[in-house]
Amino acid sequence: MTAVTETKAQRIERLKREKNAWEHFDEIREFARQGHSSIPPEWIGTYFRTWGVYTQGDGAGVVGGKNGEGKATDYFMVRIRIPNGILTSEQVRVLADLAEEHARGVADITVRQNIQFHWVTIESLPNLLERLWKAGLSTTGACGDVARNITGCPLAGLDGHEIVDASPLALEIDRALGGNSEFYNLPRKFKISITGCRHWCTYPEINDIGLTATTRVRDSRQEIGFSLRIAGGLSTNPHLGVRLNAFIQPEQVVPVVRGVAEIFRSSDVLRHSREKARLKFLFLEHGWTAEQFLDELHRVIGFSLDPAEPEELPAELHRDHVGVHAQKQPGLFYIGASVLRGRITPQQLRVAADLSDRYADGRIRTTIMQNLLIVNVPQKHVATVAQALESASLPVHASPFARGTVACTGSEFCKLALTETKGFARWLSEELEDRLPDFQEQLRLNITGCPNSCGQHWIADIGIEGKKVKVDGRMVDAYYFCVGGAVGQFASIARPVGYRCAATDVPDAIERLLNNFRARRDSGENLRQFLARHSNDEIRNVLADDAADPVERDVPAGSVPHSVEV
Repeated sequence: MTAVTETKAQRIERLKREKNAWEHFDEIREFARQGHSSIPPEWIGTYFRTWGVYTQGDGAGVVGGKNGEGKATDYFMVRIRIPNGILTSEQVRVLADLAEEHARGVADITVRQNIQFHWVTIESLPNLLERLWKAGLSTTGACGDVARNITGCPLAGLDGHEIVDASPLALEIDRALGGNSEFYNLPRKFKISITGCRHWCTYPEINDIGLTATTRVRDSRQEIGFSLRIAGGLSTNPHLGVRLNAFIQPEQVVPVVRGVAEIFRSSDVLRHSREKARLKFLFLEHGWTAEQFLDELHRVIGFSLDPAEPEELPAELHRDHVGVHAQKQPGLFYIGASVLRGRITPQQLRVAADLSDRYADGRIRTTIMQNLLIVNVPQKHVATVAQALESASLPVHASPFARGTVACTGSEFCKLALTETKGFARWLSEELEDRLPDFQEQLRLNITGCPNSCGQHWIADIGIEGKKVKVDGRMVDAYYFCVGGAVGQFASIARPVGYRCAATDVPDAIERLLNNFRARRDSGENLRQFLARHSNDEIRNVLADDAADPVERDVPAGSVPHSVEV
């Protein structure tokens, strides 16, 4: 009789059914006592993920391995869940201490407001987790087929123009789904954002659930609620969220979020393929419509939602929160520091914590553009705090390139990446600053080391995707260009323009494009508009500095089983 071989999807689904790893911290303790060699494959490949723990690559990325995944080392990446990006100074000090003691001083702010460590050993993992818990922090659900970190506007409660402070709801959603065994076994990752700001700085369009504050008038009285978008996501099949015809009242938010999660959890059709297991594939592959989804949501939650109200989509293209800005509280300011590529040191974390304690109220926030904010600073201390951050290499007044550059983990630590991204991002930003010192346009320059778009290149003005090319007989890092991505009123997926070049040639290409924009732009035209009115051929020829035939993106036939979205 021929043996039946499990597919990857079948194996992972079986393992998740057999064990909720959150209930087995005792096994992690035992692995720590016995050493890395004692860890079974099911923990390495599946169970650790729900704890926010990934195996770390050997620096060669995917090209150093086989079957679409590079070689793993005995070290781990550990991601800390930070709902709405809200931290206290004491928590920041704990993160600094842990990064120094257990992660070789390496900490990254991610595009979901998390903090991510590297170089963590199995021997140190239990102590690291316990110290995080003691500080009120957790890694639970920061990775895996679960509800990921709940993102929200880092200015919640501070922004004078916000419709509502949605951070209490973000924290309530986190308590309802984060670490909840009811939602341990979802078909795939599940991302939620909620914001009360008018700028949609959480990018609701690329989340599985995107809630944005809106208003309506009932009986001559204004009521605040939320619009609901579902099934957004990037990776190799980008899909902007679908708006449902529903007005979500504040007390309905958590039941609605749970209802969408339950629909996702019960979608057996999404469990057949790891590559097509996200909520968006109900729309991309299985013919679902917004009307059908809303009907099913009403059935699951047991009540009907009111119809949606007209909403004002934000026209502003960028919001990185960098700089000095007044809060709605009279006399108080927030100070946003640019953290280039998201890489921050223990000393920089301690500087931020000390400044917040000495000159504000001990509150710090992270952003999805990988930056750091000190909030509630009295006006008389603003200059002192800003200067101290500048001295710590956390610039408050940064170039558009430093402010606008976002980078994924890259091949330095990720087994799936084709290219190194963090060091490249720093070099690229500095090169562009030197070449274009007077460039002052807002710019989103997103760098991702593979087609999985952890660096969110699909929603960037200029998004570059990691590749490999042969130069002088040697394979080197390269990047493929996409342009014109956006969120908000002009939401669109970036267009692949058919141009690829070695990483060392990327500054030349971007310099040509931006100089061409400045020389040929119409009066008042911004970069998004300029890119929109030029064809792929025109943009490719500018990037290449010559007539150039289009190059295919060369996307793998199938996605890897687990991507390491930051």
